Amino acid sequence: LAEVAAREPAAVDAWFADPGGAPHGGESLLAFIGRIGSWLDTRPVCDGFIVAVAEPAAIRAALVYALNVPPTAYWNVDVRPLSTITLAGSPGRWSLSLESGLR
Repeated sequence: LAEVAAREPAAVDAWFADPGGAPHGGESLLAFIGRIGSWLDTRPVCDGFIVAVAEPAAIRAALVYALNVPPTAYWNVDVRPLSTITLAGSPGRWSLSLESGLR
């Protein structure tokens, strides 16, 4: 990202500022969050767990969607590689559970 920001700072600034913008010609942040949210909402209801191994960007989008926070919050979520995030619920009623790091 730093390399692109050095070459096209205005485009990167616009991308961060406008979730609906796609100055790079790709998918906007809003579209990405919507796509991930659609996937999340179509998971079958079950008593067990569904495990999704995904890129941190997809997890950030799922969290923004599930928690119904503004799309710009996407940039404030740090998902570390190999971390575990638990979402429980159903479409429109998701909750986030965080595990204690204490053992």
